[in-house]
Amino acid sequence: MIEVEHLSKTYGSTAAIQDITFGAQPGEILGFLGPNGAGKTTTMRILAGYLPASEGTARVAGYDVHTDSMAVRQRIGYLPESPPLYPDMTVQGFLNFVATIKGVPSDLRQKRADIAMDHCGLLDKRKVLIRKLSKGYRQRVGIAQAIIHDPPVIILDEPTVGLDPRQINEVRQLIKGLAGSHTIILSTHILPEVSMTCDRITIINRGQVVATDTPDNLTARLSGEAAYELEIKGDVDIAQRLLAELAPVRQVLLLGPEHLPEHHHRLRVSAEGDRTLGAVISTALVTAGLELHELRRQQATLEDVFLNLTTTEIATLSEPLVAEDAIEPPAT
Repeated sequence: MIEVEHLSKTYGSTAAIQDITFGAQPGEILGFLGPNGAGKTTTMRILAGYLPASEGTARVAGYDVHTDSMAVRQRIGYLPESPPLYPDMTVQGFLNFVATIKGVPSDLRQKRADIAMDHCGLLDKRKVLIRKLSKGYRQRVGIAQAIIHDPPVIILDEPTVGLDPRQINEVRQLIKGLAGSHTIILSTHILPEVSMTCDRITIINRGQVVATDTPDNLTARLSGEAAYELEIKGDVDIAQRLLAELAPVRQVLLLGPEHLPEHHHRLRVSAEGDRTLGAVISTALVTAGLELHELRRQQATLEDVFLNLTTTEIATLSEPLVAEDAIEPPAT
């Protein structure tokens, strides 16, 4: 539905985006994630026909955004970061106006406005002036104008910026409700936005795409390490030595007491990614006569992945703290 190939945009000698390639399938929500200034808005504006690209191609529903600009605009709904609203119009009046300029036939305008208001929870606000609406409701009006002509593709640029937690949740649910019948690109730098809303993620940094995958696959593929936290009762020295000898364990770290019962200890085991290691750990401890009270696997979060891909000094920031009581596996 959306195909972007080797797209670049330069302003003089400054490259806003460089040779980016990604795509979105029909009916899916694609999160376009990156820090501020990464090139997200520039890319969205090119897809919407607002800006020309310097190099590369972008197609929406099979139409080239450069050579078939009007055909593309008829097939997208675009919500920029600041919704293009007329504050002295009512919600219904504004949506009817938008339907007119977007070419909706006159006999269908009111129906399309009603459908858009229903989708966005605006039916009880139809006669209210837009300037009297809260920021959350104005954002809903912005989404309603983007979908009023029932486009196959919806482009949302930072749709929850400035909203309170309740409004953010409402807008998220609204966006998720539009998936399936629409392909949606959601541009944001807010991590919970993509993890709770999107089917796939494209991460952009300094104008370049650095990763594209599902949230689960990104965390699994880019973490490269499995970590287990466990609580035992018994001789902690024996437990540490026993765990350090297991393959492929890299480190065993004794954590703080955290108000544990007497003779209870909490450990963290770091290893190369191995989904069967948990069973090996539990078997080894129980066989040695130690009581295992808790064992849980910890995986890299989307935040960990994002920082590793977008932070230049990440090696310093993400190095594990090694305490004096950490035990390394024996040399082989």
